[in-house]
Amino acid sequence: MVGELFNVFQDTIASLRLIPGGGGVFDVRVNGKLVFSKKQAGRFPELNELIQALNNALEAQESQK
Repeated sequence: MVGELFNVFQDTIASLRLIPGGGGVFDVRVNGKLVFSKKQAGRFPELNELIQALNNALEAQESQK
């Protein structure tokens, strides 16, 4: 999934970082802002769902500039 995300966002983001967690944690953050939580959703995200969440977060960040 990470490879696919980097391919989609390679022209948009400068880096992508994985931080191992414990206890089944799978959180996705954009500049510290939570955009997906496995614990809250009760499941892993689908790739398209994650792409949309990242797009939304990046667009919101861009509009604040």
